[in-house]
Amino acid sequence: MSAWKEWGRGLAMVVTAVLLAACAADESVTEPVTPTRYDTRQSFPDAVSYQQSVQPIFANRCIVCHACYDAPCQLKLTAWEGVARGGSKTPVYGQPRLNEIPPTRLFEDASKASQWRQMGFHPVLDENAPPGGDTAARSASLMARMLRLKAQHPGPTAGPLPAEDFEFDINRKLSCPAPDEFEDFAEANPEWGMPYGLPAIPADEQATLIRWLDQGAPADALPELTAQQRGSVQAWEAFFNADSLKARLMSRYIYEHLFLGHLYFIDDPQRRYFRLVRSSTPPGQPVTRIASRRPHDDPGVPRVWYRLVADNEVVVAKTHMPYRLDAERMARWQALFIDADYTVDALPGYRPEDIANPFRTFAAIPPANRYRFMLDEAAFTIGGFIKGPVCRGQAALNVINDHFWVFFADPSNDLRDARVDEYLRDQATNMALPTNWASDLPLAINWVKYSEREVKYLEGRSRFLDEVLDGPLDLDLNLIWDGEGRNPNAALTIYRHLDSATVLQGLAGDTPKTAWVFTYPLLERVHYLLVANFDVFGSVSHQLESRLYMDFLRMEGEFNFLAYLPKALRKPTRDAWYRESSDEEKKFIYGEYAWLNHETGIHYQSAHPETELFELMRKHVSPAIGQRNRIEALPDAALRDALAPLAALTGQALAWLPENVILRIDMPSGESQYISLMRNTAHLNVSQILDEADRLDPDRNTLSLVPGVVGAYPNALYRMALHELPAFITAVASLDSEEAYSHLAARYAIRRTAPAFWTESDALHAAYRKLAPIEAGMLDYNRLENR
Repeated sequence: MSAWKEWGRGLAMVVTAVLLAACAADESVTEPVTPTRYDTRQSFPDAVSYQQSVQPIFANRCIVCHACYDAPCQLKLTAWEGVARGGSKTPVYGQPRLNEIPPTRLFEDASKASQWRQMGFHPVLDENAPPGGDTAARSASLMARMLRLKAQHPGPTAGPLPAEDFEFDINRKLSCPAPDEFEDFAEANPEWGMPYGLPAIPADEQATLIRWLDQGAPADALPELTAQQRGSVQAWEAFFNADSLKARLMSRYIYEHLFLGHLYFIDDPQRRYFRLVRSSTPPGQPVTRIASRRPHDDPGVPRVWYRLVADNEVVVAKTHMPYRLDAERMARWQALFIDADYTVDALPGYRPEDIANPFRTFAAIPPANRYRFMLDEAAFTIGGFIKGPVCRGQAALNVINDHFWVFFADPSNDLRDARVDEYLRDQATNMALPTNWASDLPLAINWVKYSEREVKYLEGRSRFLDEVLDGPLDLDLNLIWDGEGRNPNAALTIYRHLDSATVLQGLAGDTPKTAWVFTYPLLERVHYLLVANFDVFGSVSHQLESRLYMDFLRMEGEFNFLAYLPKALRKPTRDAWYRESSDEEKKFIYGEYAWLNHETGIHYQSAHPETELFELMRKHVSPAIGQRNRIEALPDAALRDALAPLAALTGQALAWLPENVILRIDMPSGESQYISLMRNTAHLNVSQILDEADRLDPDRNTLSLVPGVVGAYPNALYRMALHELPAFITAVASLDSEEAYSHLAARYAIRRTAPAFWTESDALHAAYRKLAPIEAGMLDYNRLENR
């Protein structure tokens, strides 16, 4: 039971932010009498255009805090429908729930504002405002009073915000007053206007929003699809909804892997994004979306139709997962899933014990073909568990190190001819993922069951590998996928930023402590455990089981890397990775449960094989990845030279830096370069959920520098001229106290109080879109420090 208590304490972290607040004391509040007022978009001549004038302001000033499940009070401002939905007092995060709660996904779990009212959401618009607007009226909406409150109390313009008035801990208790609670709230918290803890928005933008609210928040119609977009949608829906059993199984598999994706057509000049959804209606009819907790839950209809719907929300970095659709992609999937030599005799069902086990559900599709599908866009596949079902979670992410590299087993090697298909069928039961979604059984019972299955799987895998390696295969780099020399997904870098993470193509940063090598079974289980199967609205048991099971998967990836080291060095390297871990834990990595009796086929030349292996793997994949996401790729030699000493910093001084910093460097040419700084916090081990602070190893902290914008949640923004870099590096290297950091921040940081904050923010986002036009999205400022 102690584990339950500790987990309950760990999950008691509450989602960041305090609702944008209040109104002048002389403004009265009337209870809404027309909850259907904003069920549909309504506009009128001379109305302020939501699409052209209002949404851009929300995008640049408001959704930097109000997006995803961790939006303060679930007030999601990425679309007009989110504004109409309003806010809720029920947090998605931070509550140790014994039972799952109803999901509240915008556009999925309700379609009208009045339906959201029945689910406990309160309005932020004036539901008494007459349709058609009254420009002489003064909006009594919650949102208008939030804006006016900020204008009346703009706050300081220098230094940190006073700690006694503002709290920015992401785990703090939310304040989510309903309309009839605002007068008391504003009186108690006059500094908490919108935007909370940031400067007031520019006066012209404020005037536009107030005029729009005074008009009754009109919303013009969404832009129609172009003829080109309609043609692309029709072509792809025809492909996804062919009648053969092969095609239907293919579409189910693709949907369960791409349901979070922002799909776009390569020849669309507007680059409009679409979602692949399940519908009860076929192409040619309006989409009737099947809203289920998970993408593989029973749809409750005789046949599922896979449809493409336009995604009209503002793109935010923390959930943006772009995926290209074009003729080449369709031909690739045709070859992998339709023309391939296999048969489908019957379609699988939707029993809970089956849908959590893709090795059973999709057994008819050759594993190598499934693996190639995932490898083609491996960064997207891995990005699913980095970005997909959650917006934050320290307890979920402390299962990984702060910086590590990822490689993949080659799907073309002779393992395909070594009974791998038969092996996967035999191990399907042991690879089953947690299914205790509704928390029907005590956690301990389920955990013992899955632990026993994992042991059986590891032992079976060890015997299988030894048998295979008794044949003509050598345990060398020929078993590592090289991306065919052209696919930049051949190697990836993962950075953890405490309670968020980033995946990048290429090998960023200096040589990390650890690396993973993914095989198909491992990659598929990571996706289904942490993306397809994971429910952010689920019970504490479901979330804890998922986190604990991920320990097994991390260890498998690390075992696959250790296997390429000399046999005598595998256990010592394991022990260095898992200092102060128990002997029982180490058995799952390399030991009694997971072993390999064969010696590596790599002929090492140095006295440090581990370091040499990292370099050999880098060279092996370099034709495909080049210098992607490395400071060596910067074209300016002076900048590269100036940054090199910063990248070389290590040790305890770095512990005073934020986890993720975006650095703007003003060049002599007048242009600015953006560099992301990641503090890689060293750990003795990452095999435990709680008390992470007790397992830190600050002497081994490192710093990674990556060109451009990395991470969706910057903790700090710095700006300096190129000639100031040496002094900045000296200041970082000498950090030894909060006072020392405060001096550094006063000189270089763009603080929350900076009068130029929004100007700097606009420049940052403009640079992000220029540097990464497909991957860029609006950043989230909920984690900006106040130091």
